[in-house]
Amino acid sequence: MSDPRTNATAKKPAGNWRVLAVCLGVVVGMVGVSYAAVPLYQLFCQVTGYGGTTQRAEQYSDQILDRTIKVRFDANVSDGMNWEFKPVQREVELRIGETTQIAYLAANTGEVASGGQATFNVTPQSAGAYFNKVECFCFTETELQPGESLDMPVVFFVDPAIVDAQETKGINTITLSYTFFPLEKEKPVAKAARADEKTKDRL
Repeated sequence: MSDPRTNATAKKPAGNWRVLAVCLGVVVGMVGVSYAAVPLYQLFCQVTGYGGTTQRAEQYSDQILDRTIKVRFDANVSDGMNWEFKPVQREVELRIGETTQIAYLAANTGEVASGGQATFNVTPQSAGAYFNKVECFCFTETELQPGESLDMPVVFFVDPAIVDAQETKGINTITLSYTFFPLEKEKPVAKAARADEKTKDRL
């Protein structure tokens, strides 16, 4: 007759492995969710206009209203960037649904080449879902040589549906704001190797 205690002892390792497998599965799942959170949040913002996120349009509006709206343009540069960045026009007044092109100007005022990438938002935030950009430089990595400047066009229209929504029908002015941030680049391997050689020579 077998000893029950022996059977219980034999079952413990199998049970422990199951617990370990479940824990590993949970950890892997949490890591996957964390990596997916950013693109999912961006998709949510793009679909809903949450946080002043504008919409991306593949074609122009097929409806233009008689009512006009003002769009103002704002430009900012993050600390650490020797760039001048500004809108060519401070504001435009256009008919709702009318497609318009404006431009921003970026210039590298530093002594070395540098790169940047722009983020954006719209205020009032509720207008973000109705501000449609057909062409935009946002999220595009841009590198400028010392003294180089670049015109950056933005093609957009305001969705006529903005006059129907309760929270946006009274909006008469929208502000589109961009902020340029420096690109983070790794140091060249060759330079790192030369630095290591110099360190060894000193020892």
